[in-house]
Amino acid sequence: MPFPKEQSYTVEDIYNLPDGQRAELIDGVMYDMAPPSYIHQKISAKLTSIIDHYISDQHGSCEVLPAPFAVFLSNDDKTYVEPDISVICDKNKLSDRGCEGAPDWIIEIVSPSSQTMDYLIKLWKYRAAGVREYWIVNPANKITQAYFFEGAADFAQYSFSDTMKVGIYDGLEICIADLLK
Repeated sequence: MPFPKEQSYTVEDIYNLPDGQRAELIDGVMYDMAPPSYIHQKISAKLTSIIDHYISDQHGSCEVLPAPFAVFLSNDDKTYVEPDISVICDKNKLSDRGCEGAPDWIIEIVSPSSQTMDYLIKLWKYRAAGVREYWIVNPANKITQAYFFEGAADFAQYSFSDTMKVGIYDGLEICIADLLK
């Protein structure tokens, strides 16, 4: 839900929030973030672990970073997001502040309060910023939507029992249902 304010917010406003209050900033509009649920955190932890192990086993150079981790999609002070999981392959994008530019792969785990953000606002923002792959994992519906933005943009929808192929990694396949056992 957006914060009520007529003027535009900046990243400085995010950093000046009271301790414990989290929000994201997209094009100067600030959106409050609700605390994640147990299932949200379980899926996030398991996905982070699987992706990290895959990268390590392949001797890859990408980094997988779970929220809270700052991502600055634009070269301005009007956009700041904290994706649930960010995979960054260009180490030059990493700084003490977070990720300066688009991660290669972003995973968002939908909460009831974040649906508009994840399915609409972030989908278009991530695509425009240059994210290569974007997954939206919906525990309530047990569905994952995967968007592949490289080349000819593509979209796929999977049930939690389906095995999904990761677009940016040949050989990595994930079944969400297996993570919840």
